[in-house]
Amino acid sequence: MTIFEAYNTTKKKLEAAGIEDYVFEAKQIIKHITGFNSVQILSSYNNKLTQFQENNLTAIIHQREIRYPLQYIFGEWDFYGRSFCVGTGVLVPRADTETVIDKSLEYLKNTEKPKILDLCAGSGCIGITLGMEVLEAEVLMIEKYPEAFRYTLKNIECNKADNVKALMGDIFERAGAEGEYDLIVSNPPYIPQAQMSEISPETAFEPETALLADDNGMEFYKAIIDGYSASLKKGGMLIFEVGIGESEIVAELLENAGYHNIEIKKDLNHIDRAVSGIMEE
Repeated sequence: MTIFEAYNTTKKKLEAAGIEDYVFEAKQIIKHITGFNSVQILSSYNNKLTQFQENNLTAIIHQREIRYPLQYIFGEWDFYGRSFCVGTGVLVPRADTETVIDKSLEYLKNTEKPKILDLCAGSGCIGITLGMEVLEAEVLMIEKYPEAFRYTLKNIECNKADNVKALMGDIFERAGAEGEYDLIVSNPPYIPQAQMSEISPETAFEPETALLADDNGMEFYKAIIDGYSASLKKGGMLIFEVGIGESEIVAELLENAGYHNIEIKKDLNHIDRAVSGIMEE
């Protein structure tokens, strides 16, 4: 089987499995099994796969046909231009979350040596990215679950993020709240129980603890606002990733807690994705 044949076969099988981004995924899979970049693939379309590569391709396609996440299959995924290790027990980094990074960096450009707190850190993609983009920052990440925390630590090490630290703790017990921060950021669980059946098949393989939130999805937002607002410096920013249809409610929670300059930022799909507010000075 040539690379060209493998690519076409992969596309057809992924499409038949109902995978929306089957063209993108087919390209990523071929890159993964060959070790080639896009230019090398284009110049090597007629090269034959080795038997090992064919076997690897077959195994990956079978896993995707049952909708096992491609990110878990690869064991890593890119986020904001960096690679993050992922696997069972940790939420997959998503491009939507880069909206939170963009807004955070916009705020941080006017802050010297900022102190940043990342709550419900998971893979650490938010806190590590902010630490690597703002090298003079001090970042503390909080993650409750051991399965996810091992990826938090691994990604700090792999990205050589020396200015980023991690603590295993519970935000409902205000872990990390004893500090004073310029920026507090969180992509918490926010999917209400009633919507769990509507999410993508791949999400069924991700930890429910990183997805599900009580109080109609507001449980973590309320806990963070109540428990961590006192840890934010005057003029500091609190920013959340939010689910579909949640932005106005979270904005109101921030307003009621005394925040001002509240902003809602859309992701690349024009969906409200980040809600931020500034602590009164």
